[in-house]
Amino acid sequence: MTKELKKILKIILPIALGVFLVWYSYSITSEEDRIQIIRYIKEADLFWVGLSIFIGILSHISRAIRWNYLLEPLGYTPKVSNNVFIILIAYFANLGIPRSGEVLRATALATYENVPFQKGFGTIVTERVIDLLMLLLIILIALFSQTDIILAFLNEKGVDFTTTLIFLGVGLIGLLFIMGFLRGSSSRFAIKIRDFIKGLLDGVLSIFKMKKKWAFVLHTIFIWGAYVLMFWVIKFTVPETIDLSFGQLLVAFVAGAFAMSTTNGGIGLYPIAVSKSLAIFGISAVSGNAFGWIIWIAQTLMVVVFGAISFLLLPLLNRNK
Repeated sequence: MTKELKKILKIILPIALGVFLVWYSYSITSEEDRIQIIRYIKEADLFWVGLSIFIGILSHISRAIRWNYLLEPLGYTPKVSNNVFIILIAYFANLGIPRSGEVLRATALATYENVPFQKGFGTIVTERVIDLLMLLLIILIALFSQTDIILAFLNEKGVDFTTTLIFLGVGLIGLLFIMGFLRGSSSRFAIKIRDFIKGLLDGVLSIFKMKKKWAFVLHTIFIWGAYVLMFWVIKFTVPETIDLSFGQLLVAFVAGAFAMSTTNGGIGLYPIAVSKSLAIFGISAVSGNAFGWIIWIAQTLMVVVFGAISFLLLPLLNRNK
């Protein structure tokens, strides 16, 4: 397979998967259910939708400020406004081509703030490592807060507690075996993995070397708190989800987060993942799908509108670059 074909497939396959999942979501619902889902979406209280979008914008501003904490030790202090525009453009680009936003983000930073591409991209990788750790933390909180309900759901599906423990045990042993192999192997693959893991650790440890490390930590908490909050307020747009607890919505948030990384911006898969996770807590498929589509539309609309505006404003406000 040629490199050109691989590049084309990386672009086309996620989009094709998203389109297929939209069709699949449409095909598995009855006409009556679709009418009700559309009604929920049309009648969604715009106050809560607008509040969700506003919280999302605050998270992007916070991320722009936090980015400078990583760049300052390297000798660069870009304008926060430029950082905001670049971040929004990156999210916009990711809707079309997965992971292209990270490259575009480092390129735009080099163009408008004279930060070398390698250094800018290195800070973005560090951000991604921190974001991954925060997501893992949220997953653990969601699992511990809803352990009884999740185990009951698994039992209902024929997966008992003993089987789950065995599965986890086998997975842990497998992980230890892989770590031992990578540590002792001299193969190119093992060396690449070791270098990758070392790079991740260096990225995490670099936080403790920066002058404003506690400000960085607080912004990180705020960013992820905002992500969860913009998800949480949408529950007030669907009558059946209003009484859901914070812990229950956290499970749906995690499912949606995984869906976002699978297809371009979670197209097609996001509402399905959110709906299936809410079904654990007795939410009907209609209400779950409506909730999923409302939050997905709100998030995507925010990225498209403000990303497009950023594409226009960034060069206009930096004509001398």
